[in-house]
Amino acid sequence: MKTWKECLPYAEFAYNRVVNFTTSYSPFEIVYYFNPLSSLDLLPLPNIFAMINKDGLSKANFVKSLHEKVKAQIEKKVEQYARYANKSREKMVFKSGDLVWIHLRKNRFPSKRKSKLQEREDGPFKVLERISDNT
Repeated sequence: MKTWKECLPYAEFAYNRVVNFTTSYSPFEIVYYFNPLSSLDLLPLPNIFAMINKDGLSKANFVKSLHEKVKAQIEKKVEQYARYANKSREKMVFKSGDLVWIHLRKNRFPSKRKSKLQEREDGPFKVLERISDNT
């Protein structure tokens, strides 16, 4: 029976050849511009000169275009995630004189929240001055 240290390369290989949902490519494909079907695909072939004589510039251009596609795909997915996360949010801009409640987070207000059973909100407070949309 193999130990976990002996199985780690197989797990890494399996992870690196699975297509990522966000990028639509596998990590192996992004780096080496092809996705191996098995570990045998990584062994050198007898006809190695056919692989060596390929034009290096075309390979470099292919990898650059692949990286641009991956970058565009990541940006597209980030946009989709942000749109989904912000779907139900409303932008609130307060004016001087408005009454607001504050949410007492334990890390922001440690003296006010010593226990998880204490109140989480405090207020109402009057807005004295508007510095920006967020403050």
